[in-house]
Amino acid sequence: MRETVVIFVKAPQAGRVKTRLGKEIGMARAAALFRTMTERTIAEAEGGPWRTVLAVDPPWAVHKTASFWPRRLPRVVQGPGDLGARMGRVFQNVQTGPVIIIGADAPDLRTRHLREALHKLRGADAVFGPAEDGGYWLIGLARRRSAPRLFDGVRWSTKHALADTLKTLPEKFDVRMLETLRDIDEAKDLHL
Repeated sequence: MRETVVIFVKAPQAGRVKTRLGKEIGMARAAALFRTMTERTIAEAEGGPWRTVLAVDPPWAVHKTASFWPRRLPRVVQGPGDLGARMGRVFQNVQTGPVIIIGADAPDLRTRHLREALHKLRGADAVFGPAEDGGYWLIGLARRRSAPRLFDGVRWSTKHALADTLKTLPEKFDVRMLETLRDIDEAKDLHL
């Protein structure tokens, strides 16, 4: 079974992406930063033998004519709902085999992190890349066993997102962690 890395991306348009950051540094600057982070994330994700897929928003961006991202990459629509609903849908609909989902806003993410996550999934049910703010920059599922309550009641965009998500996993799930990285949500996250 082939492993898949899915990158969640939004069209890098001012006022559509990184709006919390945009309120502090300006929507146009936030969108430009997101475009740069997305390009870097895609480059890192294409550095391994796995399949790389873009989960896009808005839905019209699934068409290859949306020139924000490389045309060579397959695209799926994120669809409606909160982040949990969108990620859950992708986990259900992507080809068989282990799947990891990442965003495009963790500037320290490298190919080695993805390689490590997929390696850990060979012996575990789930893997997470914790973020400094209490969320996570990566979630991976081996998909050998189901997680019917996955993402139920998660408080997204809070310091509780990782802890809440862990509580939604079956009790017997073997969960592994990667190193903690920062993700960019607010101006304070832009420290070097």
